[in-house]
Amino acid sequence: MFNNQMGGGEDEVIRRLGARLKAGFPLMNGSRRMHYRKIWAIILLITGIPGLITGLLIYWFVGGRIENEMVSLHKNQIVRRAESINSQFDNLELFLSHWAFDPKFDFALKEVDFYRNFQVTNDISKTLVIMQGSLPLIDNIEFYVNGSIPVLFRPNFNRMDPDSIDWLNTMELMRKGSSVYWTLMPSLTSSGNPDLTIVHKMPGGASEPFALLRAHINHDQVLNLLKTLTPYEGGEAFLMQEDGTVLASTGSGETTPLMEVLKKYVKTSKGKNQTSFLMEWDHITYSVSFGGLDRIGAQWIYVSAAPINAITKPVVFLSKLIIMISCTGLLLALLLASIASRKIYSPLDRLVRLLTSGTPSNGREDEFTLIEREWQHLTRERLALQRKLQNQLPQVQQGFLYQLTQGYLSSYSEEELRERMRQYGWMVDERSYRVLFIQLTGMAHAGRTGRYSLGDEGLVTFAAANVVEEMAREQFEECHVINFHDLTMGLLLSIPSGEDIYSDIDELGNTLIQAINRILKMKVTLSVGRISEQVKQIPLLFEETKLALSFRSIYDENQIIDLEALKSNVQDPGFQYPFTLEREIIQAMRTGKLDEAEQQVQAFLEVLVLERAKELDVQTCVLNLLGSLEHTIMQAGLNPNQLFKSVNRFEQLSVIREPEQIKRWFVDKIIHPFMAEMEHRSDYKLKKVIEQAMTFINANYMRDISLDDCAEHCTTNVFVLSRTFKQVSGKNFIDYLTELRMSKAKDLLRESEQRINDIAEQVGYQHSYFNRLFKKYEGVTPSQYRETSRNA
Repeated sequence: MFNNQMGGGEDEVIRRLGARLKAGFPLMNGSRRMHYRKIWAIILLITGIPGLITGLLIYWFVGGRIENEMVSLHKNQIVRRAESINSQFDNLELFLSHWAFDPKFDFALKEVDFYRNFQVTNDISKTLVIMQGSLPLIDNIEFYVNGSIPVLFRPNFNRMDPDSIDWLNTMELMRKGSSVYWTLMPSLTSSGNPDLTIVHKMPGGASEPFALLRAHINHDQVLNLLKTLTPYEGGEAFLMQEDGTVLASTGSGETTPLMEVLKKYVKTSKGKNQTSFLMEWDHITYSVSFGGLDRIGAQWIYVSAAPINAITKPVVFLSKLIIMISCTGLLLALLLASIASRKIYSPLDRLVRLLTSGTPSNGREDEFTLIEREWQHLTRERLALQRKLQNQLPQVQQGFLYQLTQGYLSSYSEEELRERMRQYGWMVDERSYRVLFIQLTGMAHAGRTGRYSLGDEGLVTFAAANVVEEMAREQFEECHVINFHDLTMGLLLSIPSGEDIYSDIDELGNTLIQAINRILKMKVTLSVGRISEQVKQIPLLFEETKLALSFRSIYDENQIIDLEALKSNVQDPGFQYPFTLEREIIQAMRTGKLDEAEQQVQAFLEVLVLERAKELDVQTCVLNLLGSLEHTIMQAGLNPNQLFKSVNRFEQLSVIREPEQIKRWFVDKIIHPFMAEMEHRSDYKLKKVIEQAMTFINANYMRDISLDDCAEHCTTNVFVLSRTFKQVSGKNFIDYLTELRMSKAKDLLRESEQRINDIAEQVGYQHSYFNRLFKKYEGVTPSQYRETSRNA
C-alpha cells in the first residue's frame, strides 16, 4: 500500500508535466543536429566495423580448425562405437560360455532318453528359450546332442535323421578343432543372407564333446550396430575377417566396388600401422576408420567410410552463412545507425520538450544544462508531495500491520517483510516482537444500565484502542495497536532483542485494566503471548494469543492470561456438565413453557459461572446444548434449517462471549421460534398430551405407575396414548420410563453417598430387580458404575 502511495506522487509529477506538453513548442534545431551526428557516427562504428571483422575471423576459424576438429571428432566417435560393438560380442561369448559349463549340459545328457524323460527334455527347452530371450543379438539358439539317439532342440525337441543335411552340417562343426568359434551359417529365417553364428562344443572344456550349442546372430541387430559406424548418407560400414571375407555390411549383402577398394586401402594402411586415412574414390573424399575386434578363434576387422562433405557440411554452410550475414549486417548498419540514432535521441528530445513547457532555449544552454535546471524544480515539487504522503503514513502502517497479522503476507520472505517495515519507519534490526490481545466484556450489563446501546461495540472498541495506544507508548518505544472493531484489539510490541520486559508488561496490563474500568466501565481480559525475533512469526503470535482468550474464566471479572504460564499449567480441575438442567430446558420447550425454559437456561449458565468454567468450556457446553435442542426439534418433526431459515446457528453462538447475551440468544433465536411454530401445527394438541404424560412420568417415576395411570391423568384412553407416545417420542411407555429411572439412578450413584438399596427404592425398583436391570442397560453393576465414575 505504501509503494502505491509513493507511485501516486510520481504519477502526479508526470501528470503535471504532461499538461505542460499539450501547449507545444519549437525544436532546438542547432543542438539537435550536433548531438544527432555524434550519435549516428558512434552507432555506425559500434555496429558495422566490428561485425565485419568478427565475420572474417569466424570464417577463418570455422573453415579451418573447426572442420579438422569435426573430422577428428568423427574418428573418435567411430572408435568408441566400435568398442561398444566389441563389448556386446564379448558379452555374447561370455554368456554362451557360462551356459556351456552349466551342470544341466554335462555328460549325463548323452545317455538320456529324451523321448521318455520328459522332465529333462522340458527343462532343456525352457533353458534354451531363456537363453534366446536374454540377449537381443541372439536370433535363434540350437542345441544338438549326439547321444544314443541324435536329437535337436530349436529350442523345441526334434529327432534328427542321420542322413539329413542338419546332421551332416553338425558333424562337420563337431570335427573342427576349436571348442568355440565363429562361422557363417545358412539363415533359419526367410532372409537370404547367411547368419553370423557362434558355435560352442559341450560340455565346456571336455576333450570329447558330444553336444553342440549354436547361436544364430540376428542379422537386423548386426546391421543396426554397423549403421552406428556410418551415421551419414553415402557411407559404408562392414565387418570382415583377416582373409577379406565379409561377415556383415550395411549394404545389400553383396560386395560393392567401394568395399573392394576399401579392402585394398585397409590392407595397405595396416602395413603402415595406420587406423584412419582419407581416400579419394569416384570424385568423393572419404574419411575411413578401421580397427580390429578380437574374437574367440578369429580376428575381425571393422571398416567405416563416411564422405567428408557429409561430415563438414554443417560447418561449411555455417561459415558461408556468417560471411553473408556479416556483409548484410554492414549494409544494414548504415540504415539502422540512422534509425537508432533517431530513436536514441528521441527520449532526450522528448524530455527537453517536457521540461521547457514550450519556452524556447536562450541559445547558450545545451540540453543537459536545461534538464538539470528543470529537474531541480521538479525535485522541489516531489519533496512537497513526499511531505503530504508522510501525513498518510500512519494509515498505511495500520493497513500493512493488519495484513501481516491476518496472514495475508505469508508468501513474503523474512527479508522482504523486514524491508517493507523499514520503508514504513519501523526498527527491525536486532528486535524481538511480543503480542498482547485485549478483549472487553460487560457489554450486556452496560446495555441494561443504559450506558451503551446495541451497535456501540465499534465505538467502544475505538475508544479503548486509543487508551491502549496512549498508555503503551508511555512505556515502550515502539508499539502498534490493531483495532478489530468487535470489542477486541491487538497490541504489537517491538523491543530490543534479549531485553526482559515481563515486569513492564505486567505493569502495563494492570494500568490498562484500571483505566478501561474507570473510563469505559468495561471488564478487561488481557492475554500475553510469547516472544519471537522473526517477523514471519507475528501472524502465529497473534493467533496463539487470541486463542489464549478462550481460557479466560466466564465469570465477569478482569483477567490476565500468560500464554507461557498457561502451557506449563497442565492441571485442570474440570467441571460437571449440567445434564439435569439440559433435560429441564428440553422438557420446558416440549410443554410450551417459555418462561420456565428461560429460567432453566439462566440456571444452566449460572452453574457454569459458579464453577468458574473457562470460555472454551462454556462454548463447548452451550454448543452441546444447542445440539441437544436441535435434536429435540427434529424429534418434534421440524427441520431446524427451515425453521431458522438456514442460518448457521453454531457460528452465531460461537462468537458470543457473555452469559447474558448467550441466554437472550437461546431464548430469542431457538426456543421462542420453536414454540411459535409448534403452536401453529395441526397435531400440536396431541403432542401437548404426550408432553403432559412425560411431565407426569418425570414427577412420579419413583412410584409404581402404569400406562393406565398415565392415561387417566391425561384424560385419554390407553390405546391412543400408547400409539401416540411411540409416534411422538420414538419410544414406548415402558422404555421411556425405564430409561428415565436409569438416568436418575446414575445421577444418584455419581453425586450421592446413598446405599444401592435406597437408590433402587427412590427410582421405583426392588433391590434385586434393580441390579439385574441396571447391568442389562449399562453393562456393569451399580457398584461398579459408581466406582468407575468417581475414578474418572
